Amino acid sequence: MSESSEEKVAKKSLNFIEQIVEKDLLEGKNDGRVQTRFPPEPNGYLHIGHAKAICMDFGIAQKYGGVCNLRFDDTNPTKENIEYVEAIKEDIQWLGFQWGNEYYASDYFQQLWDFAVQLIKEGKAYIDEQTPEQIAAQKGTPTTPGTPSPYRDRPVEENLELFNKMNSGELEEGSMVLRAKIDMASPNMHFRDPLIYRIVKTPHHRTGDKWKAYPLYDFAHGQSDYFEGVTHSICTLEFVPHRPLYDLFVDWVKEGKDLKDHRPHQYEFNKLNLNYTLLSKRNLLALVKEGLVSGWDDPRMPTICGYRRRGYTPESIRMFVDRIGYTLYDALNDMALMESAVREDLNKRATRVSAVIDPIRLIVTNYPEGKTECLSAINNPENPDAGSHDIMFSRELWIERDDFMEDAPKKYFRLTPGQDVRLKNAYIVTCTGCKKDEQGRVEEVYCEYIPQTKTGEPESNRKVKGTIHWVSIAHALEAEVRLYDRLWKVENPRDELSRLVNEEGLETIEAMKRMINEQSLEVRTQCYVEAFLAKTQPLDHFQFQRIGYFCTDKDSVPGHLVFNKTVGLKDTWAKMNKQ
Repeated sequence: MSESSEEKVAKKSLNFIEQIVEKDLLEGKNDGRVQTRFPPEPNGYLHIGHAKAICMDFGIAQKYGGVCNLRFDDTNPTKENIEYVEAIKEDIQWLGFQWGNEYYASDYFQQLWDFAVQLIKEGKAYIDEQTPEQIAAQKGTPTTPGTPSPYRDRPVEENLELFNKMNSGELEEGSMVLRAKIDMASPNMHFRDPLIYRIVKTPHHRTGDKWKAYPLYDFAHGQSDYFEGVTHSICTLEFVPHRPLYDLFVDWVKEGKDLKDHRPHQYEFNKLNLNYTLLSKRNLLALVKEGLVSGWDDPRMPTICGYRRRGYTPESIRMFVDRIGYTLYDALNDMALMESAVREDLNKRATRVSAVIDPIRLIVTNYPEGKTECLSAINNPENPDAGSHDIMFSRELWIERDDFMEDAPKKYFRLTPGQDVRLKNAYIVTCTGCKKDEQGRVEEVYCEYIPQTKTGEPESNRKVKGTIHWVSIAHALEAEVRLYDRLWKVENPRDELSRLVNEEGLETIEAMKRMINEQSLEVRTQCYVEAFLAKTQPLDHFQFQRIGYFCTDKDSVPGHLVFNKTVGLKDTWAKMNKQ
């Protein structure tokens, strides 16, 4: 039976991982099960690159009725702690996903230890006492074979005794390692007797002082997948050369077992790379420790919690990941694509409000002193069910300073003497002049309103070319507004950082200081918002009309409102770069 055109279109729209999963299900592999895992190391907060992996791992399981487990790769206690564990779980759930089971690589320390002992007894592993430098040197190069370690053929009983000493605490860190005995002439450098255990004396956040010898990633990962019953082990492209070693260790752990060939298979996809963004937990940690940002959740940081605090939504991040897709080659994605996604999402959900972030006083000279009016403002024109809220109008208003120009060019359609403009949701006014201070800076702007032009009245349809927003001075709330921009001045900070360190000899932190955009944060403290925002809560989303999308910051409290700029209404960054 031939495929219908609809089936062909649906198949073409699948990413290559989905095509693999569907083929496996069609062939009945793994008894028709789909089981994935998301395996973060709890040594920092998740960043936007992890969001792509989360969407893949959890998304595949959701789409095919499977399960995705969360497994913490906690094999290096020197960098890991419970703070990161809890933060990772919070971020996954905020993105809209829930794991089936929660595991830790440390759950398998005994099984991995027993497997290592088995390899020693089978002559497939040995204790090496060389220094890291000696081991690296004798591994050879991709074009020349390595030379065997002088300890490669030490007796099994001696290896077992030393392996136990590695875990007893009597040996110093770095004095010995356990290596798998594979092939020192293999063209795959990962096969040249890889390290599988090392000594670490730092207490573990879960197991305490029980272990002093810890497995390395390549040894722990595949076996953990196997122990858990993972069917599709999905990771990024840098693990392609590791895949043969992954398969070999799984073969070894299965060897001699009377089991069906149910085994995990590793598949790789491209990383998420963004311009003007540095994705490295090590470097992000350095930014935090050096105080170059306020913390992991600084809204300039590419961490998931940073994007959340800045006002990004989980829907917008998932939309962005879906749009850039999954391929077998790495590429540098434009930040404008991500900003477009959040802009599109917030346009549908954000409440429209008036806020003035660079205020100047506007006096409606013919409006009665002491009079106020309650007007109505639509909450979101994209959503008829969003309703409306009240706004107060009075004789004295705050407007944006750049909404007035005394000597305006021909196509300036805002306030200038003799020109009409509409005050949004209120009246059409005619600008009559301004007052300046001794330095010539405008202090006040004057206008007269036309009463019959109130929004909603019969003559409100009178045409004017400009509309500006405003806030009643008598009813306004003072606020702090934080305006964010790119953290880095260079388009590819990863490559530039490497160049500065390797070619110019700078320390990493000094290189990062050179690349940081000094205008990445501007704090404005004398801003005004309408009274509707008095009870706003952290992470509430708003469109400050004619300015951009903002959210309420966690520092915001009654009496001291704080808002973060999420993204502008348009992509101004691209225009700036073209100038």
